[in-house]
Amino acid sequence: MQRLFALRGAISVERNDADAILTATDELIRELMARNQLTPEAMVSCIFTLTADLDAEFPAVAARRLGLDRVPLLCAREVPVPGSLPRVIRTLVHYYADTDHRPRHVYLGDARVLRSDLDFAQ
Repeated sequence: MQRLFALRGAISVERNDADAILTATDELIRELMARNQLTPEAMVSCIFTLTADLDAEFPAVAARRLGLDRVPLLCAREVPVPGSLPRVIRTLVHYYADTDHRPRHVYLGDARVLRSDLDFAQ
């Protein structure tokens, strides 16, 4: 039996250019998929947010290149809270897995500080 799960993840980006955004998104999605044994067929949707200082490319471009071309993808702007971590891509992925599955969230690079309470997410 399967049920719907949601995964969170985030990664910091070195600079605001298309290659850096695509490379970081690729790394984040690959790690989320590997840690959770996900296939594109199990994924229901994927939402990306970017901090206001990242606007050179859509993270969805990297996700499509990884085979998520049939997964609904959405990109949005992260709330610009003063003092928040700059140059971060966040994601929320919905997917189906066996009921005994335990989601393994992923926080990479400087984004690790966003959820340091989740040791297994690092």
